Amino acid sequence: MPEGPSIAILRDEAAIFVNQLVLRAYGNAKIPMQQLENQRVADLRSFGKQTLLLFDGFYVRVHLLMFGSYRINEQRSIVPRLGLVFPNGTLNFYNGSVKLLEGNPDDIYDWRLDIMSDAWDEKLVRKKFRALADALVCDALLDQDVFAGVGNIIKNEVLYLCKVHPLSRVDALSARKANQIVAQARAYSFRFLDWKKAHVLRKHWLVHNQSRCPVHEIALSRGYLGKRKRRSFYCELCQRRYGE
Repeated sequence: MPEGPSIAILRDEAAIFVNQLVLRAYGNAKIPMQQLENQRVADLRSFGKQTLLLFDGFYVRVHLLMFGSYRINEQRSIVPRLGLVFPNGTLNFYNGSVKLLEGNPDDIYDWRLDIMSDAWDEKLVRKKFRALADALVCDALLDQDVFAGVGNIIKNEVLYLCKVHPLSRVDALSARKANQIVAQARAYSFRFLDWKKAHVLRKHWLVHNQSRCPVHEIALSRGYLGKRKRRSFYCELCQRRYGE
């Protein structure tokens, strides 16, 4: 599943279509394609793992889910969920969720929670994180109502960097440790962005999809943990389990 930094790259790459007229809209998404045609893209934004194409009075929300992808000025051999033809190129989304929504996304989204946003509010995120008192940290970090844009890679790497076991309870963390996790989630997301742009992201993974701890050189533990059952990679020696 693409995470916030990858969606930020999508947003920036697709910015060439802002102020462009949609000449043709097609695909197998269950939206009124004709409503998009002859409409101009007013803006293109991202929130967490979602891409938002803004028009006059409505917007299209694209979520790539687990296996979605996009192509700019290219096409795959399958029918896109949404394909848009502009005077200056094409934008195609595959295997994701596409919704057409009336109104303005500013009325729906709290940009202060978007891990990649300039409006991100660390103090607010800390408060919302600590409010998930009885949650496991492996679940809390994936809560898009708190950490919009954080995905499984960021979760695993941040918990390793902060030396926190994924099965730790949020209410067992000290204020200092909780604040460290919040700050590291933001900082790591921007490192992720830089590495992704340079095509070296995987080279910087410490534990995600790895087999051995880079410090102790022992086998990493792995499992589908928490209520969300997303895969965790962690070191039993490095990472302390709070609230055990």
